Order: sequence, then C-alpha cells, then structure tokens
Amino acid sequence: MKYKLLVLDLDGTLTNNKKEITPRTKETLLEAQERGIKIVLASGRPTYGIVPLASTLQLEQYEGFIISFNGGQITNWKTKECIYKNELSPSLYPYLYDCARKNDFIILSYKDKYIISENAQNQYVQHAAFLNKMSVITVPNFLDAINFPVPKCLIAGEPEKLARLEMEMKETLKDKMNVFRSEPFFLELVPKGIDKAQSLAVLLNKLGLSKDEMIACGDGFNDLSMIQYAGLGVAMSNAQPIIKEAADYITLSNEEDGVAAVVEKFIFNA
Repeated sequence: MKYKLLVLDLDGTLTNNKKEITPRTKETLLEAQERGIKIVLASGRPTYGIVPLASTLQLEQYEGFIISFNGGQITNWKTKECIYKNELSPSLYPYLYDCARKNDFIILSYKDKYIISENAQNQYVQHAAFLNKMSVITVPNFLDAINFPVPKCLIAGEPEKLARLEMEMKETLKDKMNVFRSEPFFLELVPKGIDKAQSLAVLLNKLGLSKDEMIACGDGFNDLSMIQYAGLGVAMSNAQPIIKEAADYITLSNEEDGVAAVVEKFIFNA
C-alpha cells in the first residue's frame, strides 16, 4: 500500500517534551512532503495555536491541512480556506459561563489569533497561552465578548473540583454537546459528536482518498478514533495503554523521533 496522507497529533507525538519538533523529525517530514505526502496536523488546539508548527513544516508550500479544535475545523493551509467547521450554539454560553462562575473557575474561548477571558493573568489562562503560543485579551464580560458561534470553550481550575463539575455538566449537556478533560485542569466544551476521525472522513472525501491510504499517529485519548479509523494507526511508545491496544503499530516515543521512524519505515522503505 502506498500511503498518501500522514496525520499527526502534536503534543506527545510530533513534538518532544519541550513542545519542539526535533531536527531529525523536521527533515524527515520535509522530505516526505517532497515525495508527495500530504501532512495533516490534528490537534485539540485552536487553529492559530497550530500555526507555528505548520510554519516549521512548511505546510503552506506543500499544501497541507490543519484540523483544529479536536476536529471542529479543517483548514487548507495553502489557501487558508476553512473547508469544514462545527460550532457551539451561543444559546449554551450562559449555562457554561454560570458553571464556571459558581465554582470560581475561569472560562475562555478563542477569536482569530487571540484567547478571550476575563483574567489574562490567571495561571490556567497563562498555561493555555503558553501551549498555543497565543496572546490573551482580557474582557470585562465573557458573554458580551463571545457573542458569536465558536468551536470550543474551555473551563479551567483545580483538578479535583473540576472533576466534579465535569460529571455534572456531562449529565446536563449529554444531548447537546461533549464535555471532557484534556488535562486534569482543563475541561473542554465542544459540539456533539466532534472527533478527529469524523473530520478526517470529510477531508479524505474532499481529497478523493481512502482511509487505507492514511497513516495516523497519536498518543492521547482524543487520538483513539483516528487511530482506529486510519489504514495504519500508530501509537507512540509514550501513548496511553488504550491507544497502544487500538494501534496497528507502536513506534518510538516522542522523545526518540517516533514520527520520523514511522515515515522511514512505512513511506521511505516501503
């Protein structure tokens, strides 16, 4: 089988523990694109939180794609056209906001290149800004500022207390949206049915490719669906046990250029 599409999760997969792409992995992925492989960066991050890595890998030049918000948006990075999006209904925002406020948590969302919150100095907001390499705008009132559909909101706070809120919100919102924690201190609030596999099916259809022509690499719970869906599902050796069980192949860790090893084995030496 000649693979034509390489889908990469970011944190814990493409990047090392310093959130960087190593020289070996970068050079390997540039060569893969020279050979005609399309690269898709698929992450729970907002679109502009993926841009620095897309630039490093020259996705604009090689006509790659960004899947952001855990599958909520697909962007053709050459044209910057959003070719698919699934957004939250603004009618849900007051409930989400009240959940955050009554528990003394912070809520944030995104607008273009910025993170929007009521407190830019909050430790969790600062952590989100660091992870995504995005600036934060402090607004007087979150609901007034986010008066348009967004792909995701995020509530952040003390993990033990946040776990209790997660269960409460899951029960209340089970028919309306998905609620899950991406980190112990981050509660993700996204449209119902959003996942990476669903968005990849849309992208494959647009590209005229089959899932058998796709390799997907990941390490976390939100990578499970795409690893199960791909023609070749690859787990990093640092992946969660359930991800390893679902994978067709387990590569080296993100600290050992595991992505480069996959490309060398299944694309260069195929």
